[in-house]
Amino acid sequence: MLSIDELKFDDRGLIPAIVVDAISKRVLTLAYMNRESLRITLEKGLTCFWSRSRQTLWLKGETSGHYQHVVSVTADCDRDALVVMVEKDGPACHLGTDSCFNDRVWESSERSEFSLEGLMALLKGRKDTLPEGSYTTYLFQKGLDKILKKVGEEATEVIIAGKAEDKRETVYEIADLAYHVMVLMTQMGISLEDVHRELASRHVIDHKVKQEKMT
Repeated sequence: MLSIDELKFDDRGLIPAIVVDAISKRVLTLAYMNRESLRITLEKGLTCFWSRSRQTLWLKGETSGHYQHVVSVTADCDRDALVVMVEKDGPACHLGTDSCFNDRVWESSERSEFSLEGLMALLKGRKDTLPEGSYTTYLFQKGLDKILKKVGEEATEVIIAGKAEDKRETVYEIADLAYHVMVLMTQMGISLEDVHRELASRHVIDHKVKQEKMT
């Protein structure tokens, strides 16, 4: 573990901090810290920055209630920049958006981004608008029983492919199952964050059990 004294602050006493959502892994904002704000961040477990415009310390969420709970702080190889992983209580941007990074400058015509968050947003859009000709629309129109039936069918397909030890087919069927599970999540109002927190809580329990067995 590095100490604050091992970090390299610039001639203004600042170090850039890239804040990243620990759940979605999306970059939320770029801010700056000085030694005092970093010390407060580590002590409170909440992000605290140095406002260059106001020339004062700034505890994120102190006014808005949109606190950022720190999961980890990591320095780069030169030790002159930080990545701060957080779980947030609300929008990261002062404009009320999830992230400060929203205005695309360029996009490849040959490669496309994919994320589970993007797929969930697409599914929610399908549920809200129900566009004609969409298989997802069809599932939402048929309702919960149909969605559950498809989840069961796809789970069976995963088992069959796995039992055959067919890696390629198993990957294909897992993708189908994941899609239908996410349709179910959208139908029931379950978010990726809900599942992430549940898995994270089990990881903590599992870690404690392992420690107990070792003692």
